[in-house]
Amino acid sequence: MFSLAGRRGLVVGIANEHSIAWGCARACHTAGAEIAATYLNAKAERFVRPLAESIDCPIILPCDLEQPGQLEAVFGAIAEHWGRLDFLIHSVAYAPLEQLHGRVVDCDSAAFLRAMDVSCHSLIRMAKQAEALMPEGGTILTMSYYGAEKVVEHYGMMGPVKAALEATVRYLAYELAARHIRVHALSPGPMPTRAASGLAHFDELLAQAVAKSPLHTLATPDDVGALSAFLVSDAARNLTGSVFHIDAGYNIVD
Repeated sequence: MFSLAGRRGLVVGIANEHSIAWGCARACHTAGAEIAATYLNAKAERFVRPLAESIDCPIILPCDLEQPGQLEAVFGAIAEHWGRLDFLIHSVAYAPLEQLHGRVVDCDSAAFLRAMDVSCHSLIRMAKQAEALMPEGGTILTMSYYGAEKVVEHYGMMGPVKAALEATVRYLAYELAARHIRVHALSPGPMPTRAASGLAHFDELLAQAVAKSPLHTLATPDDVGALSAFLVSDAARNLTGSVFHIDAGYNIVD
């Protein structure tokens, strides 16, 4: 129904074969896009590089958002190798574990600011870099969660952080529209990824999602990937600034 042939995209946040980011990279590649991929550090590289090579990524680089210059180096390599970028998929979040397991009212400012910097402000940094490489327009996607809208037990400080991320998406969509750059957040339901497994009582959260959602199932990284491929295609050219739930309908039930 749509093709991404000739499109070039950067996917940030692949950790392993179970990552949402990997589902997105694979789906976009299958639809015809060429993908640039990043890994966090040397420890992560041994998991990410074989995946990236399996879809013929021409650019595979480290990108620790807390290391000065690494993000800029990635976009510099894209500018040199491709000269342009058609889409960016931001699938990155972080919170110090001890703070994540505590109450929001108890979180300290340093931990909160670090979570905001890596999980939210990094989208702004990437959008600024991507804008220069999207002279004819493009698409930027990020990953949110239902805890941005409603209180999800044990989600803690990431709830306010993801709420800020969704607000950022709306402002970026508004500001970048003049450049024909579209911006969305995807909000998958809980799924057994490495990042999500750090949440307390995560098995209970998965079970509740299956029981409560109208379709009584869990979304998968492939489901998120399929939607991301659609959103970066011309078929979605008149969509921007939205939060798309991929949660088997969980968000519509009280």
